[in-house]
Amino acid sequence: MAENNGKHTTINPEGKTTLTIVAILFFAINLPLFTITPIFGWWSYVSLGITLMFVWFFLHFFRNPVRRFPSDDQEKVVVSPADGTVVAIEEVDETDCFHDRRIVISIFMSVYSVHANWYPVNGIVTRVEHQDGNFYAAFKPKASTENERSLVVIKTPDGKDIMLRQIAGALARRVVTYCQPGDEAKIDRHMGFIKFGSRVDIFLPVDSLVCVKINQKVTADITILAKLS
Repeated sequence: MAENNGKHTTINPEGKTTLTIVAILFFAINLPLFTITPIFGWWSYVSLGITLMFVWFFLHFFRNPVRRFPSDDQEKVVVSPADGTVVAIEEVDETDCFHDRRIVISIFMSVYSVHANWYPVNGIVTRVEHQDGNFYAAFKPKASTENERSLVVIKTPDGKDIMLRQIAGALARRVVTYCQPGDEAKIDRHMGFIKFGSRVDIFLPVDSLVCVKINQKVTADITILAKLS
């Protein structure tokens, strides 16, 4: 899966604090070891290696690729909002917002996935809601209703209501949603970020045509999940 779609990759603002803390800890621990006595010099080199591995991991995790949907035809398409693996496609009774039958597509994001989230459709954000909760493994069904999560509803230009749930996982401790009600949702724009392993559920009208299958790898802002009727 191409991560930057031919464009550059930046570091998500959510990771800058983490990287700063790692750098401060490294200097606080190792500078005294280098200056006090040569006996501790070997440990400083080991610590440097460990620190560089942590920095590489966080740089990799908090990468924020700039992508472009590879088609000018964006009408009625629902693009994946997240990188990861499709772990569920089913028809359910949605009880948080619409209170009707919906098709839900769930995407599991491992710690190796890009954790930025994109808008899946063009439209207007009509509802944003954050709910505190537990931190069950994101691939478990109860994570959708019991974990910390954010709910975003988007109304498309032709009046279709699409709902997304950003769900924290067992390691995740923060779900970030950038939008507010009234904001313009647009494919190619970032919608939020979830720290560490997590999941995104997207709820579609039951007459939508699903274009993916279970266990399929998807790329945010690239893979078409479904087409609206």
